[in-house]
Amino acid sequence: MRHPGLIALLLGSAFFVSACEGSKQDSVSRAIDSVIDVDNQNMADLMLSAGNPEEAVSYFQAQVERDPSHLGNQRGLSRSLVRAGRVSDAVPVWKTVADHPDATHDDRVMLADALVRANRWDEAERTLNAIPPTHESFDRYRLEAIIADSKQQWQKADHFYETAAGLTTRPAGVLNNWGYSKLTRGAPRDAEALFAQALQHDPDMFTAKNNMALARAAQGNYSLPMVRMTQQERAMMLHTMAIAAIRKGDTNVGRTMLSEAIETHPQHFDEAVRALRALEGGGRG
Repeated sequence: MRHPGLIALLLGSAFFVSACEGSKQDSVSRAIDSVIDVDNQNMADLMLSAGNPEEAVSYFQAQVERDPSHLGNQRGLSRSLVRAGRVSDAVPVWKTVADHPDATHDDRVMLADALVRANRWDEAERTLNAIPPTHESFDRYRLEAIIADSKQQWQKADHFYETAAGLTTRPAGVLNNWGYSKLTRGAPRDAEALFAQALQHDPDMFTAKNNMALARAAQGNYSLPMVRMTQQERAMMLHTMAIAAIRKGDTNVGRTMLSEAIETHPQHFDEAVRALRALEGGGRG
């Protein structure tokens, strides 16, 4: 005896189970794709932040070959090329990124950054000028400051340096650059204050320590700044101040500081030794 209602119910149940299984498979596939995307992004972030620069270049080159239309891979390749010091190679890749329909103003700022690094100042300035003034970012103003500096537009440079410093929680680098700009303009007192600010944000930045020593020497002050320093850093700063003193005509001060630098350095300080021998007219290597 047949039971049509039961058969229909069973067939309906089978269809429902099949549909559920299909839905589960789709969900699993989406979940796997999501995990893969996260893993790829994590790998990309790791390559850009901690990986060997050349290894990062190779990684992103492979990603671009696999999926040339993926904008994130193009960005990763651009950044890794810059990190590897291959700026001339990075510029055309950044241009490709900047021309992409989904490119952002930040991408164009990074193109300008690569152009500055490649000493293509006019192109960098045109690239920045094409970005609406409503786009305000640390990198944009940092580059605006550097370009204004290169053109000796000091008032504009100061404005952009100050603005950039206010747009980041890590302003040590831009404060150091601003200080060096002041030093080259013949304002060592202002420069020293900016280097001190940079070291408040990053006490381990040796460039700022060395620049502060240079700024003090430019004022005729040959005492080392009261900053945290290693024995090797102390020796290198003494060497910096000694050379500055000699160039100012304070030869005896320079000779004394070179001798102190040699004694202070934990290893043989070749540069200081050569400078002292040259100063004393020995010229022996």
